[in-house]
Amino acid sequence: MYVVLLRFSANKAQAPEHVEDHQEWIRRGVDDGVFLLVGSIRPGQGGAVIATGITPEALRARVAEDPFVVHDVVSAEVIEIEPNLTDPRLSFLTD
Repeated sequence: MYVVLLRFSANKAQAPEHVEDHQEWIRRGVDDGVFLLVGSIRPGQGGAVIATGITPEALRARVAEDPFVVHDVVSAEVIEIEPNLTDPRLSFLTD
């Protein structure tokens, strides 16, 4: 499982130019079953994604295709987490 942090860069003002393509990138990740959760880092610092079912290399390649990353609207950090204990509602993450 991974947490992807997408923190706004100095080019944050360019976000409106690329937001439609960024949202399509998010939809593809959800439709592909890779992104489990996508949300904002508050207050207005960027976004975060919880991802699973993909290799670290493939996830980094997918993140590199995010239009916000391509146009330096955000900087991306991929954090790999190995779940050991979960609430029963999230037990699928340890399978």
